[in-house]
Parts: sequence; C-alpha cells; structure tokens
Amino acid sequence: MPTTDSDGSKQLHVVMFPWLAFGHIIPFLELSKSIAQKGHKVSFLSTTRNIQRLPNLPSHLSPLLNLVPLTLPRLPQLPQDAEATMDVRTEDILYLKKAFDGLQLEVTRFLESESPDWIIYDFAPYWLPKIAAGLGISRAFFSIFKAWFIAFLAQSPEDMINGSDDRTSVEDFLVPPKWLPFPSKICYRRHEANWMVGGCSPNASGVSDAYRSGMILKGSNCLFIRHSYEFEPQWLTVVEQLHHLPVVPVGLMPPATAVEVENGKDDSWITIKNWLDGQQKGHLVYVALGSEVMLSKTDVSELALGLELSGLPFFWAFRIPAGSTESDSVELPDGFLERIRNRGMVWTSWVPQLQILSHDSVGGFLTHCGWGSIVEGLMFGHPLIMLPFLVDQGLNARALVDKNVGIEVPRNEQDGSFTKNSVADSLSLVVVEDEGKVYKENAVALSRIFCDMKLQQKYTDDFVEYLEKHRYNP
Repeated sequence: MPTTDSDGSKQLHVVMFPWLAFGHIIPFLELSKSIAQKGHKVSFLSTTRNIQRLPNLPSHLSPLLNLVPLTLPRLPQLPQDAEATMDVRTEDILYLKKAFDGLQLEVTRFLESESPDWIIYDFAPYWLPKIAAGLGISRAFFSIFKAWFIAFLAQSPEDMINGSDDRTSVEDFLVPPKWLPFPSKICYRRHEANWMVGGCSPNASGVSDAYRSGMILKGSNCLFIRHSYEFEPQWLTVVEQLHHLPVVPVGLMPPATAVEVENGKDDSWITIKNWLDGQQKGHLVYVALGSEVMLSKTDVSELALGLELSGLPFFWAFRIPAGSTESDSVELPDGFLERIRNRGMVWTSWVPQLQILSHDSVGGFLTHCGWGSIVEGLMFGHPLIMLPFLVDQGLNARALVDKNVGIEVPRNEQDGSFTKNSVADSLSLVVVEDEGKVYKENAVALSRIFCDMKLQQKYTDDFVEYLEKHRYNP
C-alpha cells in the first residue's frame, strides 16, 4: 500500500542510476537529496565501491534515500576495483562501459521487485528505457551535459541510432550544426573533433556512444537537464524542438553558498588558508584540471613554466588520475618548486575547491571546463582561463567565451598543444591587465544567477512537481 505525504498526495519512489563518473554521480546524488527533501523515497543505484566513496548523507534524509550497491562485472582490461572513470585511463573507458552494461540483469531485477514510479538515468544504459517502459515505470534522462552539447550531437535521436548523421569527417565538426536556428560559434577544434567522429562508431562495448545517447533520448518521457533559462534560454528550446521531448531544467545546482563554505574546516583547509591569507587580494590564480584529465609530460611542463613565467601567485591542484600507472606519471620541471616556492603552491592530494574559490586572494580560475567546476568558479564571480580536454569541455569553453567571462588558452589547432607563453599571456590578460576587467565584471554579473539559492530552490520545486504530476506514460 503506497504511503502518502502530509498533504495527502502519493509518496513517489524514484530510482536514480548515474553513469560511473563522479562528475555524473554527484549531481545525481544532489538531485536525489532534492527529491527526498520533498518527502519522496529515492533508491540510488551505483556500484559498491562508488557508493562507499560518496559523502555522508544528511541524517534527516537517510530514511528516505537508500543507497543500493550493485556488483560491477570484472573485465580483464580493467584494473582491479576500477568502478569509475577516475580509476581508469581515458582510452579504457570503453571497457568500463562494457562492464556497466553487465549491470542490466541486476537493475532489471531491482525494478521488477520494487515497482518504482520513476527511473532517472544517465546517457549510458541504452537498454534501460525499453525495460522500464515494459514494467510501467516513468523514465527520464538526466543530462549533466549542457543543452548546446545535446543540440550539437545530432538533429534527431534516429540519426544517432542509425548513424544517419551526414557529418562523417573531422571537418564536419569544425563548424556549428546546420540545424541551429540562430548564429553560433560553438563548435569543436580540430584536435577535439576526432572524439566526435570516434563516438559514432561501435567500440569494445559493442555499441557507439551516439547509439547510447540516441536510444536514451528516444526512449525517455522527458529530459531533465542541469541548466537554467536565466543563464541560457535559447539552447533549451532547440533541444526540445530537435528531440520532440519535454525539457525540464533543474537549475544550475550550485553546491553551497559562500557563507556555508567558510564553515568547512579540516586540516588541509587550515594549511591552505594560512598560505592563501598571505597572498595579494584578487591576484592569485587557482589551477585545477579535474580528476580525469591525463596531462602529457609536455603539457605539465608548459603549464608549470607558464605559471612561473606569468609572475602571478598561484595554487595548483595537481593530482595524477587514480587510473594512471607508473609509466603514465609525469613530473614537474627540474627546479620548478624551488623557483616558485615564495608565490606558488602545488598540492598533490585532495583539495577543498569551494573553500579555495571562496578566498578573496583568488582573481582567476584556470579550468578544464567541466561543468561542475564552471558552476563553482562563476558562483564566486571568478573570470575563467580555459584549457578544455575531454568530451563536452571544448563546447563549454566556446559558450563561456561567448559570454565574455574569460578566454581560452591559445593552442595548436592540429594537436592541441600549448606553450608556456600562451599560458602566461592568458593568465596576465585575465587577472591583471586592463583588458581583463570586462571578464571579471561579466563573471560577477553571472554570479548573481549561479549563486542564487532562491532561484535554485524554485527549479528544484518545479522539478519535483513535474515528477508528481507525470507518472507513468507508456
């Protein structure tokens, strides 16, 4: 017998099933908390090790938010205990997708036994919409990718599924799609476009990434997306028109307010804060390229020497991805740490990114343009120095250049290489030169949207209301 909320409405049971990347898992978890906060039951499905690595749930939500561990099949191509993209090299993620597909039977049995009202999934489980529909479960794709990325992928889900997109060469992805109804500069660089071409071909998992996305979009009742009309309305409309699917933005999902951030204390933060307190206000560059980017030895060297050459103080969150091996490891240039010790800090373990970004010494953020990092940078009004590497990051960078909140580090179009001079010049332009003031002004203006918790709450309320009003639709 289903339970009811205090207002007499039926309590929902929502299943959440993210892809095996923490850039996906954490937003799915935050969305799960929003659903539970409204009194609905949530089952959060992921692999055992990923669930063990999640932050503790708020005690008041624990009765409603159930973390369900799944057993990821083992493949010889994957390291032992590798259950997330951060555990493997970029070129081995295709094997992680193959292992992920091995969860199909376990997920199906869970849905059959629990009979939830909704399942909200990621781009990867292409087999799931059909299963959920057969069980009478409402189904939605929650995209942590931006609307411009979905619009760029193809003109329709059928094109993704059938491989009928007429863009077949690298050159086809170096210009905006012909189906956009407005002028745009958003497109890939040559060194990025090989990923798009490769994504249209079947990989070791047996299907292409394009096929996965097409089946997900075609089989869903609606699309939830980490986006907001106040930030960028026109791309949401395009996606809705292209895919004939209700598009429901869930907001930008800022993680916390600055006040809440300042309350966070641990040994790492105390050490880092003491050092940041000694830096000139508004002049420090925070450098963080995410947990999955594998920099080459040349990239590390040019980035390090560029930071040195800029003359600016900097804090570099320099972490080797967990999936790397000893042969992948890269070292900083000889003598670098000694030369910069009075104005730079290189931190090689976990960093409290929100606390650092909230510090008044920070004047710019050198980022890989993962959307979570962008949200965190812009909620504090920091102009961006952009160095994208993977999947949607290049398109994110172009969109933010259009917003005039920063610049991309100039790179070689063919191979994506950059130089110490291009790094140093970009940092100086954004952080200290007069020309960079406009980026700071625009970033501060956008911060009013990115850190608006009342606006975010409105999106959350509307999202949960949508779940309540739109139960099963065969």
